[in-house]
Amino acid sequence: MRKTDISAVFAVVLFGVPTVLSAAYPVYNNMNGRGVPMMQNGAVMYNPAGSAMYNPNGFNSVVAAQPTRVTGALPQVGSSRTVAGRQYYQPADYDRLADSGLYVGLSAGYSVSTMGSISADYTAEEDAFTVPGAFEAADFLSDTVIPLQLSVGAAINNDVRIDFSYLRYSGLSYPKTVNTSNGVGGFVEAQVDGGAITTNTTMLNIYYNVDSFTGYLAGGSLRPYVGVGVGISLNTIADYVVYDPTFYSVKDPQYAAAGDLTAVSDITAYHNGGTVEQLAFMLEGGVTTELQGGLKLDMFVRYSNLGNVKTSGSIIMSQIEWLGDGSGAVDGEYQAPYDSVYHYTNWYESGRLGMVDLGVRLRLQF
Repeated sequence: MRKTDISAVFAVVLFGVPTVLSAAYPVYNNMNGRGVPMMQNGAVMYNPAGSAMYNPNGFNSVVAAQPTRVTGALPQVGSSRTVAGRQYYQPADYDRLADSGLYVGLSAGYSVSTMGSISADYTAEEDAFTVPGAFEAADFLSDTVIPLQLSVGAAINNDVRIDFSYLRYSGLSYPKTVNTSNGVGGFVEAQVDGGAITTNTTMLNIYYNVDSFTGYLAGGSLRPYVGVGVGISLNTIADYVVYDPTFYSVKDPQYAAAGDLTAVSDITAYHNGGTVEQLAFMLEGGVTTELQGGLKLDMFVRYSNLGNVKTSGSIIMSQIEWLGDGSGAVDGEYQAPYDSVYHYTNWYESGRLGMVDLGVRLRLQF
């Protein structure tokens, strides 16, 4: 290699490298990024943009603008909030559980708890003790209750969805035994047959995804939500019969004249069922996961308050009557050759009904 070539290489290294370093690291004590002197204490200073500013010492000086400091925590993943002028968005891969568009849903559950009881509204009526009924509050009887729900709704945005639902409960009934008044401050046990209970409820529901506060669960495969709903419930109780085999003494046969009523027994009351329209509401919480084919699965716990169950107020009661024979004997009475039948109206039995369910809902999004 000739000496002139070697000299050229040394010249490039000597003058080129400082220039590159100056461009990459433009912070020096007395030089700016362009190699222009930056004098202090009243001297002229130049910034990279070359604009001049007046300093307190009377000299024109140029100072670099200070960068804006961004403070505070960054927003959570998935948030579109603005912090210090910057917006952050979650990648689409992490937003696959977001609700969008119309959907239809079908849910099935299991009622783990039935709350409420039924009692007689006519306890203050005269001779009400002669009509067997739930004078003490009696809990509803629940067989296997599998509530079914059909929903049609739409997502308002990634966090909120609204739907209209039809919810049905069956497998409930009037209790099989009740404690009915004996007329002297105590209670006796009576047997019940019938009284199946069904409820048909329509509700408007709103659900809110709470992941913007809680974050995604299980690596993003579960999305928590809460929901509330309000609507109308039609609660129906079927006809039922209450039978009380107790022997009730009315008058001592020793002092009864012939034909006087001395006792009644084997009281049977036929209660006509009824249907009432009630305000209902529900509270729900759960998590959502994604299946294939546009399907989502909600796993939830729900409390439903269905309002009152109430009979029609019509009761037909029959009983066996015992009459004195006028002999004055301790057992001087005989069974009447007829059954007494009475019809009571506006004598209701009612009770509030609530359910706690565990269930799953399959939603198909369009």
